[in-house]
Amino acid sequence: MRKIIVTSLALLIFSFSQAQSKSTNSSSYQTALGVKVWDGGGISLKHFINGNNALEVIAYFWRQGVRITGLYEIHGPISGATGLQWYIGPGAHLGFYNTRNGDGSFIGLDGVLGLDYKFKGAPINMSIDWQPSFEFGDNRGFVGSWGGLGVRYTF
Repeated sequence: MRKIIVTSLALLIFSFSQAQSKSTNSSSYQTALGVKVWDGGGISLKHFINGNNALEVIAYFWRQGVRITGLYEIHGPISGATGLQWYIGPGAHLGFYNTRNGDGSFIGLDGVLGLDYKFKGAPINMSIDWQPSFEFGDNRGFVGSWGGLGVRYTF
């Protein structure tokens, strides 16, 4: 399972880097790859597809499972704060868990609300967000504890 996830992420990174264009957007980067810290940890890849619209894929790993989340993010500038943007958007996830609430594979719908900052003169991007979700299945439902602090290398 981990080989499939790592291979998929590598292919996504390669595809995004090959498709990277010189299109302008309000951010000062096109693609960013790094980590997201939550109760566990994750790998985050964000890519602006046009203007202020970005796709983010996050693979969370922790002792009770793996969760792959895809988000569509709409970014907007914050007046007077160069490099700082707000973002909001919908998404979905697929989780593979081994918990006291049940083992198995689960799907869900996600949202995201956050702040994104690109350091001027350095290839570093940071974000902090909240990702509420609703998961379908036995002993599942609304979960408001996802999100985290992201630190990424931009290119």
